[in-house]
Amino acid sequence: MSAKTYTMRESEIERRWFVVDATGQTLGRLATSIARLLEGKHKATWSPNLDSGDHVIVLNAARVSVSRDKLETKLYIRHSGHPQGYKEERLGQLLARRPEEVVRRAVKGMLPHTRLGAQQLRKLKVYAGEDHPHQAQRPEPLA
Repeated sequence: MSAKTYTMRESEIERRWFVVDATGQTLGRLATSIARLLEGKHKATWSPNLDSGDHVIVLNAARVSVSRDKLETKLYIRHSGHPQGYKEERLGQLLARRPEEVVRRAVKGMLPHTRLGAQQLRKLKVYAGEDHPHQAQRPEPLA
């Protein structure tokens, strides 16, 4: 009987491409499923210290479903560090102006806040409409 633990190497990781249609999907539930794919937690070879996740393409980000109350009450806040550098924007305003950023920020909050999380976030491609330039990668639709 062998009691050795198998550790995956960076060169052994196989990455796939997935396409997700955000039309009518709830923002938080969509972001959770995307974050799991980006981290690689859906694979049996998942390791917390390696980026073994897949690439994800999100289409129709402008049609994501958010409750009316959340559109008016959820705020995205930032501060430049300068006097009077406080900026805030409601979810409804950001969704109208840059719908890709809404999905990207929701997924970013569910990934690790480390260099590994930043590396995983780079595999996320979000588009407001139907078209994307990643046909050569032959992405599979997410079931």
